[in-house]
Amino acid sequence: MNHSPPVTWRTHYALFVLATIYVFNYIDRQLMAILIEPVKLEFGISDTQIGLLSGVTFAVFYTVFGFPLGRLSDRVGRKPVIAFSCMAWSLMTMLCGMAGNFLTLVLARIGVAVGEAGGTAPSVAMVSDLYPPERRSTALACLMLGSSLGAIVGLGLGGWVAQHHGWRYAFILIGAPGILLGLVLLLTVRAPKRAMPLSNTALQTEGWMQTLVELFRMPSFLWLVLTGGAAAIAGYAVGTWSPSFLIRSHGLNMQQAGFLVGVVGGGGATIGTLVCGVLTDRLARRDAGWQIGVPLLGTLISIPFVLAYFLWPQGTAFYVGSTAVPQAFLFYSVFAFFGVWWATPCLSAITHLFPATRLAQATAIFVMAMTLLGVGVGPLFVGMLSDFFVPSLGTESLRYALACSVSMLVLASVFLVLALPRYRQHMQHPARLATPLRAVTA
Repeated sequence: MNHSPPVTWRTHYALFVLATIYVFNYIDRQLMAILIEPVKLEFGISDTQIGLLSGVTFAVFYTVFGFPLGRLSDRVGRKPVIAFSCMAWSLMTMLCGMAGNFLTLVLARIGVAVGEAGGTAPSVAMVSDLYPPERRSTALACLMLGSSLGAIVGLGLGGWVAQHHGWRYAFILIGAPGILLGLVLLLTVRAPKRAMPLSNTALQTEGWMQTLVELFRMPSFLWLVLTGGAAAIAGYAVGTWSPSFLIRSHGLNMQQAGFLVGVVGGGGATIGTLVCGVLTDRLARRDAGWQIGVPLLGTLISIPFVLAYFLWPQGTAFYVGSTAVPQAFLFYSVFAFFGVWWATPCLSAITHLFPATRLAQATAIFVMAMTLLGVGVGPLFVGMLSDFFVPSLGTESLRYALACSVSMLVLASVFLVLALPRYRQHMQHPARLATPLRAVTA
């Protein structure tokens, strides 16, 4: 469907800049996870309110603006939307550190959400414009490293800054580089060319509801969207609350929890993302069904390990410097490797389903489902369960609230099973575009 230009050093440079921006996208998004405890202490708020701040509030505004910004990037080009969005969310992250009360912090986080809504979907679409289909999962894996590398920097560095200089400085110092990165993309990256119909009058006049109907007519697309939503509920719940879980149930301090979840867990996720991207490209050349089979395999393997992480009792496995690594965290390390296998192949599958004229919009819907359900429901669901369990479980309430969230990974596996035959059938008998294509500037 997409006619990618030859891959050159400019292609790889563009991917490097996009991946770096995506790192800071996730740093700014995940930074709140390591700052939960000091923010709760300063503003005197509950776990449920934290879930609203880091979850529903962010997710609703991200979702509302995600599809329009994806639609805009399909029309005016990916690069300007990504660049200006990056500068916007970075500025709003810095303003989080200047919040004088809980309400102003909420408003600043809304600003972060609106800015980040223009980041992921256009970036995935731009990488799809840059690389041919047979190399796309690997290229997207490099882009999606942003989530794990963002966790390493956001949780690791954020925890260190907050421990020594306070949570406000963490927001300000970590938010600032994104403004520069937006300018770098705008001024130094050459926009790729992408396929567009010779006559795009219908595209320009097509209403957003008509576009949505056309997207969901693709049989496997609905199941991929549901997969992203279900898996993200568990993923964001684990990512948001793991530092607090290690602090409350295993006696670590904020810096130690940030180091383990961010650096160790993020490192495992980084390797896992690259491995699943390369593995998917290789296996999908033999059988297109592996594009869905790889995320299904990784999700099924991850489920028992994340359950063991939450339910394993206290106990020290070994020390890293002065940090006592809990035995339970060994299971988290394995989960970090396999638990990310669903995201990149599913995004890559969507790039094979749709033409460039609808790609950012289709990707935006997938990301919106991940955000609305994952960011919106995941942290809030665990926060409310934790508060509900307090009378009976006390300080261990968070442990069992997190264990309940793993059920969403089982549901995601069911959706992948339903998507697999439909996706394979589409790839064996792809729909033909009705009009010839020509290259236009993205």
